[in-house]
Amino acid sequence: MSPTGPARDGAATWRVRGGPLVPPLARGPLDGVSVAVKDLFAVAGFPTGAGNPAWLREAPPAVADAAAVHALRMAGAAVAGIAHTDELAFSLSGTNVHYGTPPNPAAPDRVPGGSTSGPAAAVAAGEAELGLGTDTAGSIRVPAAAGRLYGLRPTHGAVALDGVLPLAPSFDTVGWLARDPGVLARVGDVLLPAASPAHPARLAHVDPLPPGAVELARALELPLVSLPATGHLDRDALLSAFRTVQSAEAWATHGAWITAHPGALGEDVEARFRFGADVTEAAWTAAAAQIARARAAFLAALDGAWLVLPVGPPHLRDADAATKDAWRMATLRETVIASAFGLPSCVLPLRGSPPAGLALVGPPGADRAQLGAAVLAGATAMSAAR
Repeated sequence: MSPTGPARDGAATWRVRGGPLVPPLARGPLDGVSVAVKDLFAVAGFPTGAGNPAWLREAPPAVADAAAVHALRMAGAAVAGIAHTDELAFSLSGTNVHYGTPPNPAAPDRVPGGSTSGPAAAVAAGEAELGLGTDTAGSIRVPAAAGRLYGLRPTHGAVALDGVLPLAPSFDTVGWLARDPGVLARVGDVLLPAASPAHPARLAHVDPLPPGAVELARALELPLVSLPATGHLDRDALLSAFRTVQSAEAWATHGAWITAHPGALGEDVEARFRFGADVTEAAWTAAAAQIARARAAFLAALDGAWLVLPVGPPHLRDADAATKDAWRMATLRETVIASAFGLPSCVLPLRGSPPAGLALVGPPGADRAQLGAAVLAGATAMSAAR
């Protein structure tokens, strides 16, 4: 079937879609699974738009699929369409000044979360079984929690980024989200490297106790302990270092294009990029070294446990700029540990209103075990009333 283009009622979700847009390449474990692909991935025959019309106008059609798209198609999945992203993936709200804000079926008065906003909206609405996206600072985990979905940010480097438009390579990961944790795990079998699952001996939390932590520990039959050693981790200092490296890398990646296209980006997104233009090489190096030291100390304190962290509800669609900024910083404070340290983090949806999630953060290589935990938690109908 030929591409239909974005439907009138789905223009903010889809850039282009079909029935399917691109068929599977073979039969496999993902037979029958339809995928909403974030508009950062190369899909053969289509340009990559990166959430920006000026970028899209200049982009040639891809000659080959991104590695992750190819792997999913070889496993039997079909590409339902290419779904919108926040501009150049540098946002967490899921808003886009050019294409609009995708709907959030889980909370119509709230944003869907970004920057994997289009795929998340498509999955939450039942228009695709799987959303393929990226997570640099929380762009899988935030929309997963916002849409009552399961989502995985893998260990940094575990899934190839070939054919994916970068933002900040030190932190960029391929990630995915789904309504069904079984689908999430089957995708892990396709995309993740073969490895022995790193099962935890316990779950750990820092105060205050996140909603859903007790119920999850019960479902996984694991003790839940306080981890005061993470009190030595200054998350505000870590977030500052992370933003320094992220913005410096983002400007190094896209600064030349932004300079050549004045006014092409929304003001808030451009401001984040231009912050990186002022980061000196010395500050960049010092921030990266600070992150490396903090990572070593954190992993020693974790000692094989999994940390559970909240992923709060998305902000209201009509929130003012100050409210959005405060929400963004509070959200980043929770997501930055996995992002800065390159650790796997799986989000489980919580019951209650407004929608929110619980994130598992484990040591490198714990990806498959976290997916197994998501399946078990889903099977036991883990409850976490807010």
